Amino acid sequence: MGNYVYESVKEEFEQWKGQGLSLNMARGKPSLEQLELSRGLLNVLDFDDCVADGVDARNYGELAGMPCARRYWAELLDITPEQCFVGGNSSLNMMYDLIAKAWSNGLLHSERPWSQEEKVKFLCPVPGYDRHFRVTESFGIELIAVKCGEGGPDMDQVERLAADPQVKGIWCVPKYSNPDGFIYSDEVIRRIAALKPAAPDFAVIWDNAYCVHEIRGDYVPFPDILKLCAQAGNPDLVFEFASTSKITLPGSGMAVMAASVANIQHMSKLMDAQMISCDKLNQLRLVRFLKDKAHTLELMKKHGDVLRPRFDAFLHALEEEIKPLGIARWTNPNGGYFISLYTQPGCAKRTVALCKEAGLVMTGAGAAYPYGNDPDDSHIRIAPSFPALKDVEMAAKVFCTCLKLATLERQGNECEI
Repeated sequence: MGNYVYESVKEEFEQWKGQGLSLNMARGKPSLEQLELSRGLLNVLDFDDCVADGVDARNYGELAGMPCARRYWAELLDITPEQCFVGGNSSLNMMYDLIAKAWSNGLLHSERPWSQEEKVKFLCPVPGYDRHFRVTESFGIELIAVKCGEGGPDMDQVERLAADPQVKGIWCVPKYSNPDGFIYSDEVIRRIAALKPAAPDFAVIWDNAYCVHEIRGDYVPFPDILKLCAQAGNPDLVFEFASTSKITLPGSGMAVMAASVANIQHMSKLMDAQMISCDKLNQLRLVRFLKDKAHTLELMKKHGDVLRPRFDAFLHALEEEIKPLGIARWTNPNGGYFISLYTQPGCAKRTVALCKEAGLVMTGAGAAYPYGNDPDDSHIRIAPSFPALKDVEMAAKVFCTCLKLATLERQGNECEI
């Protein structure tokens, strides 16, 4: 019976492979339908109407961003405009720049630039965002994996590791975490805010990329980590980041770095040697288009309406084809851009390789772990946002076939699933 099952699944795989498919679910990109929601962004600004708060967006100045842009982010993140430094289109670039400045100059409380330290280490909740890990790895910083569950990072582990003065920070995606889609619990957030690391310049990089990105249900309010840090006597601990990349057009959004006023002043002095300002025209047109938090949340409901059927299609296939077999488990997020799936140990890389053979490109297995090393070879990040709905439905079927085949191969094709 087991061999019959293997042959049947193998035949199904060969049929998919023979269709010459070209499907891509490697990154969490907005779909064309979502981009269409921001069509008005391209004509919201007129050349003769580029002045706001007495600032001409067409000219030099305002290093920390247009005042209206700083107010916009302050409302969205429940902080003050003085805590906001508004940049260009990429929050990832701003995060890289933060690490680069720490490396070359040091942060506000650094005793010396990080490049002059004997060793620098960084905590990486796993599974996590591969590009975060690549930023710190590119500076030769040692990455330390930290377990991350439904409520957030294992804080016992974080507190123990932060007692090492060589540990300089931690990456966090606190709302609809990439890739599990979890929201950090209030207890975890409070413990992060009250963290007492040995390094005086320890930095919590709080990547709030999905702060308004609900797929199901109403907007979920989220604690202001900066306020909690101040209350805990740690006002300079956290650097928070967000952007409009998945609110409007990813290639031309605006990003923000939010921190204590002291941190913003320190970083502004360092930035002053680098640039005069970011693209203020783009900041102004985004504020004119998005208006305020209420209007932004209405737009995000439309994004949710586009995303939800794609997530549901993939999840439905998993429920139908994989759940009865008991060979994997997965998350069912209410927001964000990803589904995390956990295969049986040793099956993730083979599943992704089979998908590629069948014409479906997925994020590389292990990408969500430092150095690409998933010790169990079990995690796969699924990004159903970009393809058309019909292609997501097909991709889900291809994926299920490949997962079944990889599991059978791992068990030995004489075994049943």
